[in-house]
Amino acid sequence: MAYYLDIFSPETYEAYSKSKKDVTGFRIRQHKKAQQIHPGDKFVCYMTKLSHWVGILEVVSECFVDETPRFYSDDDPFIVRFKVKPNVWLDKEKTIPIKEDHVWNKLSFTKDHEQSGSTWTGKLRGSLTQIDDEDGEFLEEILISQMDGGEIFAVDEREYSKYITQRVRRENRVVTVSVPDDSDEEVVEEKGTIRESARMQALLAQVGESMGFGIWIPKADRNYVLQEWEPNSGSLIEQLPLNYDLVTIRTIEQIDVLWLNKRSIVRAFEVEHTTAVYSGLLRMADLLALQPNMDIKLHIVAPYSRREKVFQELQRPVFSLLDKGPLSELCTYVSYDSLIDLSELEHLNHLSDSVLEDYEEVAE
Repeated sequence: MAYYLDIFSPETYEAYSKSKKDVTGFRIRQHKKAQQIHPGDKFVCYMTKLSHWVGILEVVSECFVDETPRFYSDDDPFIVRFKVKPNVWLDKEKTIPIKEDHVWNKLSFTKDHEQSGSTWTGKLRGSLTQIDDEDGEFLEEILISQMDGGEIFAVDEREYSKYITQRVRRENRVVTVSVPDDSDEEVVEEKGTIRESARMQALLAQVGESMGFGIWIPKADRNYVLQEWEPNSGSLIEQLPLNYDLVTIRTIEQIDVLWLNKRSIVRAFEVEHTTAVYSGLLRMADLLALQPNMDIKLHIVAPYSRREKVFQELQRPVFSLLDKGPLSELCTYVSYDSLIDLSELEHLNHLSDSVLEDYEEVAE
């Protein structure tokens, strides 16, 4: 019996955790290495980026090539496969950080290295690397001890989500994408008042609620927005009732304000408070790139002083060559002043969202 590494990324760890865990796979370039592994050998499983040990898989077959997609609808790259038995597979909070002192100082390939450096990562750069029996036995022992009882290692979910990439099917290929999390943007308050952009989000929420729409605000923004807007019961949506892939949902969740009619997004607003006037436009473009057939009215809300900057950015080549058409034709501009005027209209509850057409501007 010998021990070999099976390297998982956060996304493959998540996918494998939801599977039967009776097969593990590797890329075709690793076929020769795979042929050296036999029933009775064991895979010690490690998750990159999080840098945690996650499980032990016992090999129960010789390697074989099978192109049947497992985790992806097509183009599954992990076609050199083994049948395995999951002796240990841990939930994320129980996976073991490699930098825990009792782990780091025991393993032959880490104990003589500084944790702050990168020289120790050489052993962990690829799957099917054989590790010393002593290292393998130690890791198997501590992973087994985690199954019943064991220690909890808290995982910062927001940081962890940044590690997740997703595969998206395009017309002629599958591409891997990530969805940046903008919740780390600095929130600036002056003299105890909430930032201007949050006030604009609150106004958008108030107007949409008055017209009878459900309102989505990103969870990272809610503490600030709810200082300015007190929603009626049921107005603020806690979970988007949408049937899209995970990449699309994660993109939509970060849009500053959504107006929804039951299960449909009616309008989407990005409040551009940065000098660059760019992050909101990127999210709009991401959404249209992922779902070119989505029919949603898009709006950028920004101070009048940035009006020309908004129009300039809307007409950048990267935004003008989307499959659905130029973003400048799909997304309009609403100034802060226009939004304030709209919010002060009487009888908003009797108006439809089409009234926005009187307050929006289009790039020319």
